[in-house]
Amino acid sequence: MNLLKITKRDNLNKNQEMLIRALAICLSIVCSGLILLIFGLNPVNIFQAIIDGSLGTELRIQQTIIKAVPLVITSLGILVAFKMKFWNIGGEGQIVMGALAAAFVALHFGDLPKPLMLLFMMIAAMLAGGFWAFIPAVFKAKMGTNETIFTLMMNYIAIKFVTYLQYGPWMDPNANGFPKIAPFPENAILPSVLGVHAGWILAILCTVLIYFLMKYTKLGYEITVVGESFETARYAGMNINKIIIVAMMISGGLCGLVGMIQASAIEKTLVSGISCGYGFTAIITAWLARLNAVATLFACLAFAMLIQGGAYIQLAMNVPSAVASVVEGTILFFVLGSEFFLQYRVNLAGKTDRRSKKEVA
Repeated sequence: MNLLKITKRDNLNKNQEMLIRALAICLSIVCSGLILLIFGLNPVNIFQAIIDGSLGTELRIQQTIIKAVPLVITSLGILVAFKMKFWNIGGEGQIVMGALAAAFVALHFGDLPKPLMLLFMMIAAMLAGGFWAFIPAVFKAKMGTNETIFTLMMNYIAIKFVTYLQYGPWMDPNANGFPKIAPFPENAILPSVLGVHAGWILAILCTVLIYFLMKYTKLGYEITVVGESFETARYAGMNINKIIIVAMMISGGLCGLVGMIQASAIEKTLVSGISCGYGFTAIITAWLARLNAVATLFACLAFAMLIQGGAYIQLAMNVPSAVASVVEGTILFFVLGSEFFLQYRVNLAGKTDRRSKKEVA
């Protein structure tokens, strides 16, 4: 006997959506507080420390922005693919391949002037990331393969390949046997603007471009239509295979750009763990923003505050890292869970049946 009956909701108005989201955030804070109490911690102090740790000083704000930059651009790339219901789980691999291509340019064309060097690194990274996304897109378009498994598996190929380079052909001979790739020359390092590397400017530019692409261009419209219904797109005469491939190359290209930024501005060389999990985290932030480019920017900033604040409480309050992760996970659980209640209505079965009979009568 089913006690609950789940039905698809009609379109909610803005006030109802905001009410459900606000309720989810409140519940997440309450539950996080209860968990912190169980750990013997004062939740008010912890929440204050998270905010203070992410926004308390100029240096902490800069660190929050540095964590938000790769998250924003990767989320925008994921957004483009998800908009047409192509589940691109391969952001990690596309970031790594972008970093690999940028490293190749930095290490083999070290005499180029800095502006030209950075430009070539960006182009190479976007092409490499786009190519890594192109492969599963072609297989999906031509053979109908499962893109989720395909893109996921390609992450490991990319990471293992860079690991091979790091321990083999690209290992720095001056590192005394330590498995590392040579550092980039000075002209391959992204400059700082207002105390933060110039990646934040690229993140804002990408947000504007993707918003414009999805909102005002023919390609953005076609991507949305393909995501809503293959049959409608086919009936309208759209070239679905071409749309899938182009959209995925944009998606992978943006992830590749993140690889260049991380390699150039953060690591200043190529390492196998350069993606730092941003490819997976971006799936959450893109979904939280409901695949809206502008909302993605703010969702990533909020998430970066959580990451930076979590790191701060570990150091300043000697709180185990697991506690910070539990707080992050609890908040995400409720916020993502609210998406279910935005889409579906949950009623007691008996109550629903009585309402149905009343409507029939």
